[in-house]
Amino acid sequence: MNPTLGLQLLLLLGGAVAVAAVARRRGWPAPLLLVAAGLLVSPLVPAVPLDPDLVLFVFLPPLLYSAALDSSYLRLRDVKRAVALLSIGLVIFTTAIVGLVVHLLLPSLPLALAFALGAIIAPPDAVAAVAVGRRLGLPRRTLTILVGESLFNDATALTAYRVAVGAAVGGTVDLWHSLEQFAFAAVGGVAIGLALAFVLAWLFQRTRDSLVENTLMLLIPFAAYLAAESVEASGVIAVVIVGLYLGNRMHLRGFGTRLVSDAVWKVTDFFLETIVFALIGLQLATVVQGISGYSPWAVAGYAAAVLAVTIASRFVWVFAVTYLIGALSRRDTQPSAPQTVILGWAGMRGVVSLAAAFALPPGIPERDRAMLLFLTFTTVIGTLLIQGTTFPALIRRLRVSSEREHYEDRLAEASAQQAALEAGLAELERLVEADGEPDEIQRQVIDQLREKSWRRSLTAWERLGGGTGPGGAETPSALYRRLRRDMLQAERQVFVRLRDERRLDDEVLRKVMAELDFEEAILER
Repeated sequence: MNPTLGLQLLLLLGGAVAVAAVARRRGWPAPLLLVAAGLLVSPLVPAVPLDPDLVLFVFLPPLLYSAALDSSYLRLRDVKRAVALLSIGLVIFTTAIVGLVVHLLLPSLPLALAFALGAIIAPPDAVAAVAVGRRLGLPRRTLTILVGESLFNDATALTAYRVAVGAAVGGTVDLWHSLEQFAFAAVGGVAIGLALAFVLAWLFQRTRDSLVENTLMLLIPFAAYLAAESVEASGVIAVVIVGLYLGNRMHLRGFGTRLVSDAVWKVTDFFLETIVFALIGLQLATVVQGISGYSPWAVAGYAAAVLAVTIASRFVWVFAVTYLIGALSRRDTQPSAPQTVILGWAGMRGVVSLAAAFALPPGIPERDRAMLLFLTFTTVIGTLLIQGTTFPALIRRLRVSSEREHYEDRLAEASAQQAALEAGLAELERLVEADGEPDEIQRQVIDQLREKSWRRSLTAWERLGGGTGPGGAETPSALYRRLRRDMLQAERQVFVRLRDERRLDDEVLRKVMAELDFEEAILER
């Protein structure tokens, strides 16, 4: 690799991580700050073209897999109708509306390419919306719908995109063939995802090694995506199915696998999302150069019109479908009006749209390609900066909160801890009875086990009061955690001092520090 290119790449990655770190420290939405930073520096740095294959085959699979792994299959099943209407119905509706409007604005642009643009900008990316929603306490059902939509809408959009591009290049569209393509992509993606999930679940039962299992997990999204795409099925659906299946069975893995997996995917998500959103902003110079032959006012008008139609079409679909389902359904499971507004405004587009625009085949005229890329870029930037920056204020203004859900969660956890405590103590008594009369040392160990079980259950009940006792006093569990954390810090200092004095080897230090870290992690929990 050219050393200069390597240095530029390192500066890009380091700068993006630094911007994301500032956003996290300040509590700002990192995706929006990264896009804004990319826009600001784009005219000042060499062009960084977005490679579609890099996005679709390197960035997209692990991000989808991580989101699916962290999602709840049971909650997604509860909102499957809403997710299907958004990830399939809304994508097709947006593709059609945007395509027709673009064809009216630009009659010289073939209708098939206009629909291709509609498919390109149809799928929202929920990363920014979900991050803000979780921080501000959106109801769990609303967050689940947004996550579910983002997991599956790329599959619908990419299939519609392939059909539209094929029509633009080939000149004809066979509706039945298009429907067959869509059905095969969906069914094939599900079949391949399930087949891989069953094989991997069987394999994981026989490895019992956290390092090997997590290494395999890093390869799974790429294997699932490539396996599905190689037979023209949906790689997106295959990855999501594998992630949901394995995530739902994560309790069967060992504690080491779960601890390492959580850390690995948090770092992976942070790194990939940081790069992706920085790359979006850095496309400014490349996109603007492509439309140099158009009137600035004309292209600004086209961009504003497409952005407005994209935002409006989501609102129309969300409100119409919500109230139609509410009229036909007897169950009181529909979102409230404020939650519907939130769903309608959570339509920020992301890097998949840009990647699809950059991936337009060579057979499309360069002038049309440049216009499609420009309109895609302005829609992505517009939704991120307009909807993204106003999303937190909208949530606060509408007072959409999950406070009741948090209380119910704490109550359910406390009840579950009580039931688990009783089962654990019953098993302890059975073991003591089977082992016979304990001696003094054994009795002390047994008493410690009983005390630890009761303390954990007591902590769960104390959370119902916000972690404070009567009159705002510190609860016993909170006192225990505070004092034990200070003790752990003092113990660490002793170990480090002994290492510095060459009385303790670094390997021993790492081992004891890991044990203290695990204990502190349990205290934080």
